[in-house]
Amino acid sequence: MLEPLKDLPPGVDGIRATGRVTKDDYERVFAPMLEAAHREGRRVRLIYQFVPEFDGLTPGAGLEDVRLGLKYLRLFERVAVVADQTWIREGVRLLGTMMPCPVKVFGNAELQAAITWAAAPVEGTVPHRLLPDAGVLVVEPSRPLRAEDFDALALTVDPWIEAQGTLRGIVVHTRGFPGWQNMGSLLRHITFVRDHHRRVGRVALAVDGKVAEFAPTLAEPFVDAEVRQFDYDHLDDAIEWARSRPAPA
Repeated sequence: MLEPLKDLPPGVDGIRATGRVTKDDYERVFAPMLEAAHREGRRVRLIYQFVPEFDGLTPGAGLEDVRLGLKYLRLFERVAVVADQTWIREGVRLLGTMMPCPVKVFGNAELQAAITWAAAPVEGTVPHRLLPDAGVLVVEPSRPLRAEDFDALALTVDPWIEAQGTLRGIVVHTRGFPGWQNMGSLLRHITFVRDHHRRVGRVALAVDGKVAEFAPTLAEPFVDAEVRQFDYDHLDDAIEWARSRPAPA
């Protein structure tokens, strides 16, 4: 069965799996938790505990787990899985690399550490600033990008786009593109581009290196925005180019 975890810090939700878990358990406990978060427009920091007496999922429960996970995937901000079973721990570590949020595995003796981690503030995200006079977002990554970075960017640009309708441009300013922390971070990047590229006029890459030279050609089939590369030291030129085109309709 599934049961809610109690006495958790504000902003943290939790469930405990014991015995045999069925589809009815997911519909009774997990689905309402995610539906409430969706209605309230908040992200989910989840503790999912599998006690030693956990005896597996019924086929219906397994399908419901996948269905809910896919439906509410973007709601998850952080997931702590608490389990001693090797097959659960190894499976979660593998799937965690595909998740668009941090996922960490703990043992049952570490439940309090899992709760502390789930409730902890997000570490500093990628440096970025919105230039209101220009209608341009400047992003300056210096380490591999994480899923949280794109959440932070969305929190910055979405209110602007809602109020103004569009963003004139995005400027990426870095010596060399640092890549992504894991596959989940890459997938979150793709989702961010999918959700925003029709509302951005231009993307300027003030980035040195061969990858930056080929990036405009590689990006062309996937984004509506114009893409152009600049030298790292020509940030002002990149910003001026990004702002100079009328914002997309």
